[in-house]
Amino acid sequence: MKIASTRGDAAVAAMVEVEVQIRGLMIDPLTNMPIVVLKDVASDAVLPIWVGIFEANAIALELEKTATPRPMTHDLMRNMARGLNAVVQKVVVSELKDDTFLAVIWLEQDGEMVAIDARPSDAIALALRWDCPVYASRAVMDNAKQVAEGPQNASGEEMRRWLENLGDDDMGRYKM
Repeated sequence: MKIASTRGDAAVAAMVEVEVQIRGLMIDPLTNMPIVVLKDVASDAVLPIWVGIFEANAIALELEKTATPRPMTHDLMRNMARGLNAVVQKVVVSELKDDTFLAVIWLEQDGEMVAIDARPSDAIALALRWDCPVYASRAVMDNAKQVAEGPQNASGEEMRRWLENLGDDDMGRYKM
């Protein structure tokens, strides 16, 4: 099986991955920016990713199974992949670089795996449309935990506790 990558990053294929679920989409009470909250399926660890309003809208539309009269951008991406006989196998939040999360969309086409560099919000929106698994690299999960627990960031610890203790009523407040 040949692996191609738009990033040319062979390490992407070898990273240890943690399966995460989309726990919810909400508004950060401090910044009023949308947050996608990912939760490790095997633990209580959470990974908050701040996203733009349009990306949050694309995720919310699919979470709420809201039909649009015409295909939105992520619907177009899904339709293009299908038209090219490709299948999105998984998406991975792969790195945290200079305070920016990076992601990879893994497609299979004609028996070959292809890695496509993406923003996490786009990768998550596409994963929802394909109903495929979402992962985060162990390094990203560990890094997010260290940042939240670091001594220089007391408010980060409060944010981590707040995110981990969110109930179902707290999630999904972000309405279009």
